[in-house]
Amino acid sequence: MEREFEDIDSSGRWQNLYNEIHNQAGEYPYRVAKLPVNRNLNRYRDVSPYDHSRVKLENSENDYINASLVMVEEAQRAYILSQGPLRNTCGHFWLMIWEQCSKAVIMLNRVIEKGSEKCAQYWPTTEELQMSFTDTGFVIRLLSEEDQSYYTIRVLELQNTTTGESREIYHFHYTTWPDFGVPESPASFLNFLFKVRESGSLDPEHGPSVVHCSAGIGRSGTFALVDTCLVLMSRQKNPSSVDIQKVLLDMRDYRMGLIQTPDQLRFSYMAVIEGAKLIQTDNSAPQQNQQRLLLPRSEPPLEPDAPPPPRPHLHDSKPNGQPEPCPEPQAASVDHLPAREPDNHHHSVAESSGHVRKLNREERIASTAQKVKLIKQRLTDSERKRDKWLYWRPILLNVGAGAAVAIGLLVCWMYSQ
Repeated sequence: MEREFEDIDSSGRWQNLYNEIHNQAGEYPYRVAKLPVNRNLNRYRDVSPYDHSRVKLENSENDYINASLVMVEEAQRAYILSQGPLRNTCGHFWLMIWEQCSKAVIMLNRVIEKGSEKCAQYWPTTEELQMSFTDTGFVIRLLSEEDQSYYTIRVLELQNTTTGESREIYHFHYTTWPDFGVPESPASFLNFLFKVRESGSLDPEHGPSVVHCSAGIGRSGTFALVDTCLVLMSRQKNPSSVDIQKVLLDMRDYRMGLIQTPDQLRFSYMAVIEGAKLIQTDNSAPQQNQQRLLLPRSEPPLEPDAPPPPRPHLHDSKPNGQPEPCPEPQAASVDHLPAREPDNHHHSVAESSGHVRKLNREERIASTAQKVKLIKQRLTDSERKRDKWLYWRPILLNVGAGAAVAIGLLVCWMYSQ
């Protein structure tokens, strides 16, 4: 794979390769997205979910949302790739997360980019702490927030006001990925990806994680492609046998336009190559030196599946793979994905000790982050007070000066009488 990358890079053929993939990608109908009733539910006119793979809302008069279920059976991965919610679709977005039993939302854009709104503010901030969406009956609360240099991890509580049931949802927010661009380095992106994996949100016992940017095809497609290829490389004896182009073409059968630029395609190759090196290190190094758990080691490689059908099925009993009502978190499962098997005793003991050290380290980091946040909040409050005073000071001075002039004129008039 490295040799393939170097050949393409040295000859400057990324644009040609990107065009080839674009020309080979399948095209499927998306009539529902173009219905007049759904036009204002799409962020972009040229990005629509295919009819056969679109996610359907169940408890809504209109079942449409601009989101696609992308499945890679061989890697035992399922993602929901979605556009960034519009202001009028935030309630639909949370309804989809609830119905699909998703454990995490992976956000790869900022709300405002280049002066334009790329996504509605669909989650509560540290200032408001809670948001309500009465159209679909959900309340979202911010439980915690951990700021890193280029990403933020939030824990949200999603409450269904109809049933009273609540669930915790991870919100992984990559804050430094430019629109139509690539992250600063594969290392920073892989660190973010492994952070998502550590949470267990991508594991088969949960519903598909929701991945979105602005359109839900460029940055979102890069994330899903790299994660899938690394899973496949972990599962196969010959990692170099993974064909990135084929994986991308297969994923494009579920959502149009995945990977928007030649640079994103090139970055995907770079991230997969670097991630493969981490996989090899992870498999050869002692447990205490392993950085990340990329895949359950106890599962044997799967036989390659047939090409994806025109319509994916997570569950045969419901359309579009809609899951049954979510079971209790301890017993959650997905029909088509086997749960991970327990590791041996030695592995468990080593993993437990590493887990304890990791928790202690994260507690220290969280404590420091909390202190920094408090300091920032105090500085922000002070700046607000100063800004208010700077705003009102000239007004008060003008009012005072005007009052003094008026009193002076009144006294002069009285003496003149």
